[in-house]
Amino acid sequence: MLIDSHVNLHAPQFATDREAVIVRAREAGVRLMVNISDRISNFEAVHAVAVRHEDIWCTVGTHPHEAKENEALAPADLIGHASRPKVVGIGETGLDFHYDLSPREVQQSVFRVHIAAARETGLPLVVHTREADDLMASILEEEHARGGFRMLLHCYTSGPELARRAAALGAWFSVSGIASFKAAEDVRAVIRDMPGDRIIVETDCPYLAPVPMRGRRNEPAYLPHVVGALAQVRGWSVPDTEARTADAFFALFDRIPRP
Repeated sequence: MLIDSHVNLHAPQFATDREAVIVRAREAGVRLMVNISDRISNFEAVHAVAVRHEDIWCTVGTHPHEAKENEALAPADLIGHASRPKVVGIGETGLDFHYDLSPREVQQSVFRVHIAAARETGLPLVVHTREADDLMASILEEEHARGGFRMLLHCYTSGPELARRAAALGAWFSVSGIASFKAAEDVRAVIRDMPGDRIIVETDCPYLAPVPMRGRRNEPAYLPHVVGALAQVRGWSVPDTEARTADAFFALFDRIPRP
């Protein structure tokens, strides 16, 4: 079973052919997709895509780039949206110190609000992290000590030490098309050491199209190339990779009934 755990189908890149993209995904064997909220102000558009399609679910949250939009965000704001049908996760949230599109202290405070909402709802937290490894690990450990929550480090490209510390807290990891990039051997090295029962796959479309589609707009129909790259990195067969990642997905996103 192919499951794309991270799509952005509400994005403007899909404005003219969204339904055709969804059809192509199904034709490629993708059985489920999770549409990811990039900001609270976009949540209605994110949610609408999920509501229209039986095989699409969604999350609620604000990306660290957009954290400045929600400086006064409270856990109750996220929890209220999370009670709506088809919402299965909190985020995407986290820290991104590469672009610093929101102030770092705002990113941190908004991230902690999302953690509180994940803890309260029991929904998995979808975490974005870039160039913030030490602080991310410290926040996750500190917050986990206050009360457990489940987390997914999506499109993981950070270092082995953050991966090790997050894995010790029970984190899941998602692998994207970056695993197929020629220059991404450091990413593949980390993937080889990830806990085998907590790896899932994603496209992060419309971004990060895998080889041999690199340079194009990414879409869920390209997920088999991500699965193939993961299979090669881990030394698994493709059918085994599909089965392992599906099992890991349903263990994490347990609000979604398994077909």
